[in-house]
Amino acid sequence: MTIDVVVTDKSGRPVPGLEQKDFTLLDNRQPQKILSFQAVEGGTATADSPVEVILLMDAVNTTFTNVATERSEIEKFLRRNGGALAQPVSLVLFSDSGATGTTPSRDGNAVIADLNQQQFGLRTIKRSQGIYGDNERIQLSLNALKQFADHEAAIPGRKLMVWISPGWPFLSGPGMELDLTSKQRQELFNSIVVFSDALRRARITLYDVDPLGMADAGQFRATEYMQFSKALKKAGQAQRGHLALQVLASQSGGRVLNSSNDVAGEIATCVADANAFYVLSFDGLAGDGPNEYHALEIKIDKPGLAARTRSGYYAQP
Repeated sequence: MTIDVVVTDKSGRPVPGLEQKDFTLLDNRQPQKILSFQAVEGGTATADSPVEVILLMDAVNTTFTNVATERSEIEKFLRRNGGALAQPVSLVLFSDSGATGTTPSRDGNAVIADLNQQQFGLRTIKRSQGIYGDNERIQLSLNALKQFADHEAAIPGRKLMVWISPGWPFLSGPGMELDLTSKQRQELFNSIVVFSDALRRARITLYDVDPLGMADAGQFRATEYMQFSKALKKAGQAQRGHLALQVLASQSGGRVLNSSNDVAGEIATCVADANAFYVLSFDGLAGDGPNEYHALEIKIDKPGLAARTRSGYYAQP
């Protein structure tokens, strides 16, 4: 099993130059032997493909006005340093009519030119109102994410997917889960396992950047996901919020950034994770039963440093 690990200092900057002896890997609190170790700097590895950065502009879960903000901030990020990008960057346009993407490039100006050639359809589906419309947005979003993961699984190397969106509806909260049957909770749990495995196998680290900026500052929705971020171990505890974008991002080892009007700067913060990280492999433990959750933890033998990686995986017998 391969995992990507970002080590940061107290200011949150990725730290290069560490060695295998500085790392301890725990699987369900049990130390595991690190079978291979690779330090990656500048997004390029000697025995691996370059890191790819995927920026996703979400028009399904964002208003038309905020889509314009997303586009402006993405262009601002791509034009930094005269358009010279440290890693190949592609841009995905996600709307009701599907998803279209640009060709990966290290030339930000070329990505912008490619973007300007795209036909970007908005709200082509006459969506239902209320909870039915919310369900439609959730299914469109999750289907798209699964398709991305399945596609990227066939491509070697690490991918940083920055999903620029306030996220799809949670449909969770006091009283909202009481209508879920045991069968529905089992189906939710199965979906959570599928997404966890799909993102891990594709080596996708998912990030969520909220384009609403300060409009979301102090709002409940900016922190609502935290109640679902703890690993789900039993089907009977499954709630719809466990499949929220923010939850999937944090569990993949990525970040959730909101309450800032500097969206371009937040994108840059996410992409900075490609500048220095570590690739570790180990033999995952077998589960005592199907879909047994195993928590992962990385400890660094140097003061003041913290490691961020995926929170765990679902083991099989």
